[in-house]
Amino acid sequence: MNSVLSPAVTAGSLLILTLAATPVFADAAAEVDQVVVTATRRPTPADEVGSAVTVFTAEDIERRQWRTLPDALQLSPGLNVVQTGGPGGRTSVFIRGANANHTKVLIDGVDANDPSQGGVFDFGAILTTDIERIEILRGPQSGLYGSDAIGGVVNVVTAAPGGPNRVLARLEGGAYESFDQAVGAVGEAGPLGYALNVAHARSRESTTTPLALLPAGREVLADDYENTTLSGRLRATPIERLQLDAAVRWTDSTLFFVADEGFPSAPAAERSRQDARNLVVRGEASFDLVPDAVQTRVGLDHSEYKTRILTPNAFGAPFASYNKGDRTEGDLRVDFALPQGRTLVVGAELERERLLDQPVRYDNENRAAFAELQSQPGAALNFAASVRYDDNERFGGKATWRLAASHKVAATGTLLRASYGTGFKAPSLTQLFVSFPDFGFFANPDLDPETSRGFDLGFEQPLGEQARLGVTLYRQTIRNLIQTNATFDSYENVGRARAQGVEAFVAVEVTPALNARVDYTYTDAEDRSTGLRLLRRPKHRATMAADWTVTDAVTLSGTVVHVGAWVDGDRSFTVPRLKADAYTIAHLAGEYRLTERIAAFGRVENLFDERYENPVGFERPGRGAFVGLRIQLGAGA
Repeated sequence: MNSVLSPAVTAGSLLILTLAATPVFADAAAEVDQVVVTATRRPTPADEVGSAVTVFTAEDIERRQWRTLPDALQLSPGLNVVQTGGPGGRTSVFIRGANANHTKVLIDGVDANDPSQGGVFDFGAILTTDIERIEILRGPQSGLYGSDAIGGVVNVVTAAPGGPNRVLARLEGGAYESFDQAVGAVGEAGPLGYALNVAHARSRESTTTPLALLPAGREVLADDYENTTLSGRLRATPIERLQLDAAVRWTDSTLFFVADEGFPSAPAAERSRQDARNLVVRGEASFDLVPDAVQTRVGLDHSEYKTRILTPNAFGAPFASYNKGDRTEGDLRVDFALPQGRTLVVGAELERERLLDQPVRYDNENRAAFAELQSQPGAALNFAASVRYDDNERFGGKATWRLAASHKVAATGTLLRASYGTGFKAPSLTQLFVSFPDFGFFANPDLDPETSRGFDLGFEQPLGEQARLGVTLYRQTIRNLIQTNATFDSYENVGRARAQGVEAFVAVEVTPALNARVDYTYTDAEDRSTGLRLLRRPKHRATMAADWTVTDAVTLSGTVVHVGAWVDGDRSFTVPRLKADAYTIAHLAGEYRLTERIAAFGRVENLFDERYENPVGFERPGRGAFVGLRIQLGAGA
């Protein structure tokens, strides 16, 4: 690994940046005609949003051939993505220096954070085949979304039901004995709209263990991964002004991986096996009480996670460990369209989450009410204010809020944005109740929630008709962080952290068929209790993306991700702090339309075969080539 760009990587990066096409992924306020939902819970024109949001669409996913959610998130400013190994490895996301469990994840409106894992979401298990849109909202957002939204929100929206009837299929194979298939059907039958999808991904022989960590003479073992995802959305309008929606997503995955064993620990001589299943389901009814003035929505959703890990045992049957949890939530929401372009959203939620993998089942109930007002005090000034109160049966009440504003200067086209908000994260059921008396470690039922407050200020400026640049400054403080106490026998609220930084971009349209964009993120994240840098938060991170429509039938796309040096622990955290080397990776993708219905595509990941670890102790895949076919039948083909 190298902390500087090699000549080959630099030359390749410049080559890729000269290949561009339709808009590279959109920053919320950069596209006037774009609509953002997550920032305000309702569709809002992007230039009226005061918060920092990045949006990826199905077109971005298809053009760049992103196959998992982490592939897409790598291109977002303000994020650091950490995956333990190759396909299927557990993946965490750190937004603006916050912890991995400080990101709220929504899938089709369902809170998808895993209650059996302390609220941490595994992004590596999400295939992108059925995804229509990804919105990444940065900064404290508990004023709208409650617990977990300290760093921000990642909102995943799958393909919408309805429209012309069509069938889409994809077949792909390549490096690491990968073999992926997907088929989906979208359309409508009378009053019923539907979007159904089946996706299967498999990879073999993905080596993630560094050779230097293996004891002498020990065989190198590779990871195997398989994922099957079923998803669907239905929509019906049984009577005028009433709409019924349903969404479901089921994932079943198996990962064979190399765990650690012994003391001091080393990569194991045999692979462990992880079987994971998760379900996300939601039903919603919306009714226009007063057309164009008052709309009500009532919904019920459920998510559940089950994980089993089998670890080899030299003396008999494998050791088995289980994690199981679920969450059920009901919600009511009313949207009011007020005079002078103002809107008011009020709502209430009732949520119960359970931890089911212990001899005693633990649960927690949370009741919440929220409100948000959007207004336009001036023709070019937009303002949003939200407030929320959560009443938790374990720690009591918590009020959070957020203010955001945007202003467009007509004379110059300059877009100004600002926001300030608060956030919190409730203690997990594991921290509150799960003890390990054999190891002298005990839960703490008296923990308080972690809290945060932060702001950002930014602008975006068009440079003529073909270029645009933007800069956002942010700062956030987090208090009452839950950490292990000084005697290492329980948890307590002792931690404090501060994160501040800059997010900047430049987007250029070289020609109508040739676009490019560069993003840079500077993150200074510090443990205020010790003065040390937080782990796995690189100070410098840059991404480059470009697309080129060569002809009506041929498109090319390239991306480059550079991650600067950061602080990490070694694989077993025997060494709790060490410097991890910087790395730079490039991907190149292309497509050729054989007919209006059939397209051949291919890509090369890690184009220059960069050898790197992220996190330390887990090698990421080297160069790999993949090819496939995509077919669309029906209307619009």
